[in-house]
Amino acid sequence: MNYLDLDYRISLLRAAAFHGASHQASMIFQVIVPKQLRALEIGRHRIQLIYQSPAAFAEVNQSYWLDEIKSEAGFAKTAGIELTLLDSMRYFHDAGGINGVAQIVYDLGAHANPRKLAIIAVYYENSVARRLGYLLERFDYNQQASLLEPIAKKAKSLKYLDPSSKPILESLASSYERDAKWMLLINEPVEIDF
Repeated sequence: MNYLDLDYRISLLRAAAFHGASHQASMIFQVIVPKQLRALEIGRHRIQLIYQSPAAFAEVNQSYWLDEIKSEAGFAKTAGIELTLLDSMRYFHDAGGINGVAQIVYDLGAHANPRKLAIIAVYYENSVARRLGYLLERFDYNQQASLLEPIAKKAKSLKYLDPSSKPILESLASSYERDAKWMLLINEPVEIDF
């Protein structure tokens, strides 16, 4: 990243594993950057570069929301727990789908600082905070979930819990459970390993 003169943060599955999510043994470094780049292979390391808009990246990539991970080349910036949770929900398709994110939330949610989580969540899409709040509440991390409720109250429309699993016919959506608090249609059952 120094060579590319590019700011970054390690996040998603690799950051979750760093923070103690035991089920997240990623064989790839997932790095969030403010520039669209292709994946890299350096020696035996695979690096997936995930794009976040420069403005959003600058807002959340603050030193007080980051941690450091020791690597062969020294120390590298990694997302703190709260940023890892939000990044994983935002880029859920790269974090093992909705069930992969649910596992991360189950493993790390209790360790998230509720105030930090609420402050950082403002910089993400409303639907990200709502989905994360729903999962936190589902696993009884009510203190963390409660501070995301004001964001959910601003929602104007229902969203799918799993946006990648939309029904073929919109008429089928009426059969899904509705969560009025988080303004979500529960279109997928959430399954994790205990």
